[in-house]
Parts: sequence; structure tokens; C-alpha cells
Amino acid sequence: MNIAVYCASVEGLGENIASIARELGQWIGRNGHTLVYGGANAGLMHVVAQAAHDSGAHVVGVLPEFFRHRLDPVVDEVIFTRDLNDRKAEMYSRGEVFVVLPGGLGTIDEWIATVSHISVDKSPRRVVVMNLNGMYDNMVEQMRVTTQSPFSRGIDFTALSLVASNIPHMIEILNEIASRQQ
Repeated sequence: MNIAVYCASVEGLGENIASIARELGQWIGRNGHTLVYGGANAGLMHVVAQAAHDSGAHVVGVLPEFFRHRLDPVVDEVIFTRDLNDRKAEMYSRGEVFVVLPGGLGTIDEWIATVSHISVDKSPRRVVVMNLNGMYDNMVEQMRVTTQSPFSRGIDFTALSLVASNIPHMIEILNEIASRQQ
């Protein structure tokens, strides 16, 4: 299964946050999945990629050409894109499940774009959101309100984004998704 991961490229976020990315990467590798991620040698991006690589996963980095100098050395396959929008499109086309880890505006942008694509495509793919310490509570609530409004044509947000509050819950959701895809 190709697992696309959206997360921070910021350094120095602390071990409690890095451990989430590390455990996700280890799970991806141990279970024979492929990691598709932003390709940068920075922050949680590198942590999840290093852990996935060390655990035997195939690692695909999708990186805008202007970030070529930030390419993570652990990638097995690199796809250079024109810009960030092309990167999102490439990650969406390759992903079978999407994981949102802690991150900033870019991560939120990727999450919302993915949910939008899934709803328009009527795709069975899902997004798993790691809501560490409630950091995405307001986003989750806003997306629920929006998808319950008449503007969203009856889309069920809870069916598109599965929210986990801790690592074991995130892994449990991923195991359930993986078992359905076998």
C-alpha cells in the first residue's frame, strides 16, 4: 500500500513529536508498505523517511525542483515537480491512504486538498489525522461544520478523515485500512 504522509519540515520539534513520525515510518516498513512523502531532508519529513527506510520500506520523495538541494538521501525514488501544486497532485495520484502528522500551513493545505479530491473523485481512499494534543481540533470542527452545510452536498467528513489522538490509535486505524485493502 502506498502511504502518503504530510508533515512538518521544521527542525527541533522535540522527541514527543518525532516519535510519532518514527513509529509511523517503522510501521510502514515492517508491514511492507511504500512511503510517499515530500522528499525533503528536514524535520518530521526526514524522521518518517529514515524510519521507513531503516525498516525496509520503499521510499518515494516528491520534491519541487527548486528544493532539489534539500533532497533527502534516504529516498529510493525521487520525483521532481515544477512546484508545490504539482507535488500535491503527484502525491495524491500515488497515495492509497494519506496520513497527516503535526505540521504547519503546508500540511493543512495538503490535508484539505486531499479531502477535497477524495470527495470529488468519490474515492474509497481515506486520510488519517494524528491530532496530537488536540492541535487540529479547530480544523476538524471547521471541516465537520463545512461538510454538514448545504455547500458540501452531503459529504461525511468523518468518513473521509479518521482522527487519531495517539500513536496506538493511529496504528489501529492504519491496520484496519490495510486489512480491507488485502
